[in-house]
Amino acid sequence: MQNHFKLSEAAVQFLAQKYGTPLLVLSTEQVRQNYQFLTEHLPGVNVYYAVKANPDERLIDELVQLGSFFDVASDGEMLALAAKGIAGDRMVYANPIKTANGLQVANKVGVHKFTYDSESEIYKMAKAVPGGSVLLRVRVDNPKAHVDLNKKFGCSTDEALRLLFLAREQGLDVAGLCFHVGSQSKSATPYLEAIAGCRMLFDQAAQAGLDLRILDIGGGFPIPEIDDDFDCEAMLREISTALQEYFPNTEIWCEPGRFICGTTVNLITRVIGTQQRNSQQWYFLDEGLYGTFSGVIFDHWDFELESFKSGKKIPATFAGPSCDSLDIMFRDKMTPPLNVDDLILVPICGAYTSASATVFNGFAKAPRVVWEDVAAELDETAATVLPDAV
Repeated sequence: MQNHFKLSEAAVQFLAQKYGTPLLVLSTEQVRQNYQFLTEHLPGVNVYYAVKANPDERLIDELVQLGSFFDVASDGEMLALAAKGIAGDRMVYANPIKTANGLQVANKVGVHKFTYDSESEIYKMAKAVPGGSVLLRVRVDNPKAHVDLNKKFGCSTDEALRLLFLAREQGLDVAGLCFHVGSQSKSATPYLEAIAGCRMLFDQAAQAGLDLRILDIGGGFPIPEIDDDFDCEAMLREISTALQEYFPNTEIWCEPGRFICGTTVNLITRVIGTQQRNSQQWYFLDEGLYGTFSGVIFDHWDFELESFKSGKKIPATFAGPSCDSLDIMFRDKMTPPLNVDDLILVPICGAYTSASATVFNGFAKAPRVVWEDVAAELDETAATVLPDAV
């Protein structure tokens, strides 16, 4: 099981008192560990971090130092990276359907790698970024994925060759194929099937006179969930073995988002109200669906709530602070009884959380501190304040 960053009770108390709540705490060391874990178990694979999962500046800075490339989905992401001095050749514009402004910005900042999955996109790219290097995204069936991205993206294998050759006819540099098995996939099987299928398409393209040179296996690598002991290392080993067997002389990319950032952030939130409603206990928190818990809706994620309290657990409803009745994160969530001002730690909340938070109702987004910047402020004699590696 992959290690993850988790604050101790003493650290939670200290940080809440000093910075208030809600508060996000990022560990740049955990970013480093996650990146190195992935590159160790997928040797020779170029990592393109999917910025959409969490565009936090300090997280991006750490990845830059580690030598990461970046998967961008919009003009905004390209401009943000370019403003940090990240060269365009370290980015792939990996949104299969691109906006006109996105293509203009790609030209401006020097992004020349793109993905596509339709005929209409070929003509757009040929006009806006002539000679651009393109990867065709093929569909992978994986209904067991946490989020099945293939419902929206990817061409069928039957139309792949036509789209590859059409792109070449339009003057684009047809570089290879890409796929994405879906988010939080806990089996190597869809990767292995997709790798074998792409090998077949590579061979068919070569026989027809088109030599492909890049395979992008996407992301989807899983992180720990509640009460989960999944062996990610074994899964990555299977994927790596298949890549060595089917594509020993091909440039390989991957596009992890959640795997890099998901375990790097903790949320500290506070109980601001309690109530009995319809014979069930309700707890209102100072962070909700419109904030960090946006991942409940947009990412379908079930978050761990650690109160550091004992006692017989009861089913409870947890709601956020806004005046919207939609702002309910959990129903029948088992928890020890809580009181107003009790603190709750939410680990593993770095992916698709703050990235999709809003300021609805006038509530500010939760501020962020970096653990490695503030840890020294704690009493050095209190060994329990160090984060646990679970």
